Amino acid sequence: QVQLVESGGGLVQAGGSLRLSCAASGSTFSINVFGWYRQAPGKQRELVATVNSSGYINYADSVKGRFTVSRDNAANTVSLQMNSLKTEDTAVYYCYTNSWVRVRWRDYWGQGTQVTVSS
Repeated sequence: QVQLVESGGGLVQAGGSLRLSCAASGSTFSINVFGWYRQAPGKQRELVATVNSSGYINYADSVKGRFTVSRDNAANTVSLQMNSLKTEDTAVYYCYTNSWVRVRWRDYWGQGTQVTVSS
């Protein structure tokens, strides 16, 4: 079992910055992918940025050069530094991880945190 707790969402003006953090607890030994998804109103949930256990980072094209994901394995945390925010970044941001449990990979999601970017 893995529990994910997010923090750092809020309201920011376009061009500003915001940092999201997520802490994992429970059975974290087999965590592979660890990172962030988001879902905007009327849109499907999409990958923002993730890091796997080997350190490979995957960014959505729309955030490359603006967002930075950082994983701290010792602390079991992942952060998302968001710079040069745009109104189209407005969404609920979800922390995500997957982990091998017994005989299968399982997905875990945080509760979501709202990020609103105003013009």
